[in-house]
Amino acid sequence: MSVYISGLIRVVSPMRADLYLVEHGHFDSRARAQAAIKAGLVKVGGRVLKKPSANIPDGAKVTSGDVHPYVSRGGMKLAHALDVFNVDPAGRICLDVGSSTGGFTDVLLRRGATRVYAVDVGRDQLHPSLRDHKQVISMEGQDARALSPIQFPEMLDLMVCDASFIALSKVLGVPLSLSREAVMLVKPQFEVGRDNIGRGGIVKDGAEEALEAVKVWLRGEGWQTVSTVDSPIEGGSGNSEYLLHAVRLQTVHQGASS
Repeated sequence: MSVYISGLIRVVSPMRADLYLVEHGHFDSRARAQAAIKAGLVKVGGRVLKKPSANIPDGAKVTSGDVHPYVSRGGMKLAHALDVFNVDPAGRICLDVGSSTGGFTDVLLRRGATRVYAVDVGRDQLHPSLRDHKQVISMEGQDARALSPIQFPEMLDLMVCDASFIALSKVLGVPLSLSREAVMLVKPQFEVGRDNIGRGGIVKDGAEEALEAVKVWLRGEGWQTVSTVDSPIEGGSGNSEYLLHAVRLQTVHQGASS
């Protein structure tokens, strides 16, 4: 494709769809663009675009709708869990472990959380709208396993977690000791052994057993699982995931005696 501009010929090549959508201001990230494409919310020339890898020619008529209002698709998972578990973050001090772009943090703020401490071992991942938010305390570059009570000048009411590449039992020991209630995303692909992982990172067997193992571990840490629910969307590799609601056993006992 060639375009004549002020005496010069500029060659414009078709661009991969997810890149095109970001470059032309439809979405602020490729992940968000990909989610919209997969949801059938992007049209090129009036036809639904089906693949993020498809090419869009320069000058094409493109329309798009956002698949969700959050800074990342992970927000859909927590929003679903809060609704199902009837957990209300309004007026509460929250801890987000594995905050990454901030999908969970975004949901907590939208639902009235007073403050969110966003913890992630990575750096420069939190969405700009959250990094500069007055109710967000960004703790990027912080390993959740090395958290200390002195880093929090106030009592934490609710912990949420979306951790990747590590089992929950390896990352949540300290965070659980700092809070009283938790909603966590259980990703079997990081809980089962390598022998149970097939091609493309898909769990072949043991997903439900992994969920049960997390419940057993929580019990040993002094926590009670209240309920679980399937994630409303699959993980990035297509794996099924679960959301789990738990409370500290001491909190349960105090409630029963009051």
